[in-house]
Amino acid sequence: MEESMKGLKRTCYCGTVRSADAGREVTVCGWAQRQRDLGQLIFIDLRDRTGIVQLAFDSATDRAVFRKAFSVRAEYVLAAKGVVRERSSKNAELPTGGVEVAVTELRILAGSETPPFAIENDSGVKEDLRLKYRYLDLRRPDLQRNLVRRHQIVKVAHDYFDDSGFLEIETPDLIKSTPEGARDYLVPSRVFPGRFFALPQSPQLYKQLLMLSGFDRYMQIARCFRDEDLRADRQPEFTQIDFEMSFVTQDDVMAVAEGFIRDAYKKVLGVEIATPLPRMTWHEAMRRFGSDKPDLRFGMELTDLSGLLKGTPFRVFAGALAGGGSVRGINLKGKADALSRKDIDRLGEWVKSYGAKGLAWTRLASSAETSSYEKFLSREETKAVRAALGAEPGDVLFLVASGGNKVVFDSLGALRCELARRFGLIDPKKIALLWVTDFPMFEFSKEENRWVAMHHPFTMPREEDIDKLESDPGNVLAVAYDMVLNGNEVGGGSIRIHSRELQQRIFRDLKITPEQAEKRFGFLTNAFRYGAPPHGGMAFGLDRLVMVMLGCDSIRDVIAFPKVASSAELMSDAPTEVDAAQLRELGIAALPKGE
Repeated sequence: MEESMKGLKRTCYCGTVRSADAGREVTVCGWAQRQRDLGQLIFIDLRDRTGIVQLAFDSATDRAVFRKAFSVRAEYVLAAKGVVRERSSKNAELPTGGVEVAVTELRILAGSETPPFAIENDSGVKEDLRLKYRYLDLRRPDLQRNLVRRHQIVKVAHDYFDDSGFLEIETPDLIKSTPEGARDYLVPSRVFPGRFFALPQSPQLYKQLLMLSGFDRYMQIARCFRDEDLRADRQPEFTQIDFEMSFVTQDDVMAVAEGFIRDAYKKVLGVEIATPLPRMTWHEAMRRFGSDKPDLRFGMELTDLSGLLKGTPFRVFAGALAGGGSVRGINLKGKADALSRKDIDRLGEWVKSYGAKGLAWTRLASSAETSSYEKFLSREETKAVRAALGAEPGDVLFLVASGGNKVVFDSLGALRCELARRFGLIDPKKIALLWVTDFPMFEFSKEENRWVAMHHPFTMPREEDIDKLESDPGNVLAVAYDMVLNGNEVGGGSIRIHSRELQQRIFRDLKITPEQAEKRFGFLTNAFRYGAPPHGGMAFGLDRLVMVMLGCDSIRDVIAFPKVASSAELMSDAPTEVDAAQLRELGIAALPKGE
């Protein structure tokens, strides 16, 4: 029989009971982690979001209460009143392990069927099952700790930006679709048949308009939506810590962001972060690490071998160089005997997913030296390549050649990180924060046969590069900056364009016609006619920031109700079909897939 809380009031959380509370009467509530029946003694571990406390029932316990405790099973919801006392057998692994509650009153508030998996950390349960029963999964202490820490980081953000003179202002969630970048989620309008709102990919345009409105310091914990393929660190709906400032330079924005990240680490994790953070240009990051979000917790930097191999007869390398590309390599130090030929072949297949046609290698094992390419090189070339890579006995050298540097950087940058993970080269306690700056303004899209914005089309080009916009767009750099934490981009932003004429030049470079620009972005560019201050800002990806700060493997570990790779939510089975009547009311017909 399920009972009520009438007449009882919780006085403390389970995980807060300590030895100093001995002799105090308390009422605790929570879920039964487990019940242990020792005949004349019954113990129940009661769990809430703060931890576990032991409930004790013995010969002094009222018999009706004792019988009720005997009936308790895992995940029953209980309220227990009793006196805190020292435990005869202490548990040093629990913060509450020195005490227990001698129960005088017990109420079973709700029973429970046997759950599909044990509510405990590291249970080994497949993620799909855990997500199907997410409300049970969220009872696990590690996930609850993650969400508590997430809350604390958000609180730091609110306090920090308020103390720094920012105003929290909400921007709309139903906005105009501006298809330039990732796909929008569209929302049909019942009032305007055939017309659609979009869910915001970011508050970008509205926060710029707030700068034009005179709110010179804005921030928002903003919900954002992007209809794109998922990865471990992405979700179709996500949260940003978003801010914008007027009358500032890049350095001003970066200083504010550094202050927040310093506060978040100090107040939530008790870790001191030294500021200002180191800076690295985009070109340096790509050249040294093959990535615009370099992980600086380990070495294994890329080495450009192109100059050493100029004129080589080896067709693979020569073809790449003739095509305007490069040959670059990395050195996995001291792991030749730990990496078999089969392992290397698998890595060769793995890098193909990054566009490489294959992986050239030299393995300097203790038993023998083997190589996939050195027989095609001259003795001088082999010696020069080994010297450039700092090769020593026990090392494994990996080379990638391609007519496009992007393929070389993507392949070796990813391989560098994969080898570091595989061989434990990353110190999990190390925190590597930096800024990557001076991004290219544009990148060329072969699919669209045009230049596209690397960040977004509202980013300010460097003043010294403005004259190149029409003549040499590929060499225009932007006043853009990303904060990188342990190989993850956790925040990014830029100084924005505040000139209508300059914004129109950027649209022309992007092959956006004046008519298209007016239709999509006219409400912003027309606002520039009335006095736009210089402004800039950035946004932290809250989900990813929390994931990296807490050392989680997946972004799903820090989101209460996440989606899976297909963008579905397994618990509620969303998305689902809707009634035909709903579609008729919206004037929508659903086509079969593929039409």
